[in-house]
Amino acid sequence: MAVTASDWEDLVTTALLGTERRPPAVPADGRDAPVAVLDEAAQQTLRRRAGLRPAQAAPLPRPAPPDPRPPLPAAPPEALPALLEAARGRTDLRPAVLSFAGPRALWLAGLNPEWRFALRAASGGGREGRLPADAGPERVRELWEEGLFAERVALLSALRDQDPAAARALLESTWTTERAEDRLMFLDSLRAGLCAQDEPFLERALADRSRNVRATAAELLSALPGSALSLRMAARAVSCVALDRTGADPCIVVEAPHACDAEMERDGVVAKAPSGRGERSWWLGQLVEAAPLATWPERLGGHTPEEIVALEVVDGWEGELHAAWCRAAVRQADAAWARALLGSPSAPEAAGPGAVGPAQRAKLLTTLDEEERAAWVAEFISAHGLSEAFQLLGVCAVPWSAPLGQAVVDALDIARDAGSYPWSFSGVMGLAERCLDPAEANRLAPLTATPAEAENTAPGAGGYWSEAFQRLDSTLRLRATMAEELGAA
Repeated sequence: MAVTASDWEDLVTTALLGTERRPPAVPADGRDAPVAVLDEAAQQTLRRRAGLRPAQAAPLPRPAPPDPRPPLPAAPPEALPALLEAARGRTDLRPAVLSFAGPRALWLAGLNPEWRFALRAASGGGREGRLPADAGPERVRELWEEGLFAERVALLSALRDQDPAAARALLESTWTTERAEDRLMFLDSLRAGLCAQDEPFLERALADRSRNVRATAAELLSALPGSALSLRMAARAVSCVALDRTGADPCIVVEAPHACDAEMERDGVVAKAPSGRGERSWWLGQLVEAAPLATWPERLGGHTPEEIVALEVVDGWEGELHAAWCRAAVRQADAAWARALLGSPSAPEAAGPGAVGPAQRAKLLTTLDEEERAAWVAEFISAHGLSEAFQLLGVCAVPWSAPLGQAVVDALDIARDAGSYPWSFSGVMGLAERCLDPAEANRLAPLTATPAEAENTAPGAGGYWSEAFQRLDSTLRLRATMAEELGAA
């Protein structure tokens, strides 16, 4: 007996409404009405399933492309799914994973939607900055107009790396039809290769209907020292900051803005101050942050950045002014001003004369080259220990240079002798396992022994430190073995 769609729908309707409100159309044959409905539903389900015709089997997936590289010791192809799964949750691992996994990773990604990031990186550029192999103008246009959002972002970033003007033209072609949140992400891709040719487009973006888009456009324009916006900001900033020579020693005087007008807002100044911040200091910080740093030597008596930072700032404006200069140095990637604001790493004031905390110091360090950055952090750790070094270590190149690695190990040794527990430095220990040069393992051997417990030290601390150093030592030796095997493969 065939089962029609209407029969099934009648059963479903009766079950939803209840047999008291809608008596079932099936004969009860002495059964309670609900039981009769359920029995009929079971029979009809069985008939429906039995009546299904077998579908044609899907074709088998194409074989994986050949991988000419020899298998690595203890890394067979069977481990690739676990590797891709790890990269799915850790975006920082993806470039290395895809480079390591090779063509089989792309084959696997085609079989699992959760690994599509691998396909986007290969076809759209991703963080590796590669365009598709068939990336002619028509293909790029097709990907831009029909791709998923993440694929479009990757495509724009890859094209920006190879042809900044073409990437900008592609973005302009659909700019007015994009959603505000998408415009913001696309605009952020212009940070790579930012140049004077981007200024006309960014100036138009200052009139965007989205406040976040306007703010990002203003930030990018202020990173172009010769842009019209940066010159407007400089004119406003210099009207607020001046050199006073009337006293025995010159000093800096500040007269913060008394209002935030419409032109300031158009140039990216946010009028409403955060809770707890004064409006005038809030506006001043934004003006100084966006003004070219080259403005200040001329405005402040021809002094160098070091001399300017050392000048007294009267009436309590020093913190606000120096913090704004810090942000400007990072935005404009100005190493000379960063050095001045960082100050000497061994100075008694650990924060230096202009930095406002570990996070700001870490950002300033990114403007220095890798060697100078590592040397500054090594000297800072030697002078001040590890209590504020975690964020600074995070911006240093890996593996750490020999002086930096030695400074970290010496500081850990000093902390052990001081009687503290190792978990107070667990963050630094974790970084050391990943970032120390494996050659440092030989220097760790004496520290793996359990020292005699001295007076005025935390109970059992010596044993805990011994375990921590043993774990660090074994991790470094494992990394050394892996590097040796990878080099021989």
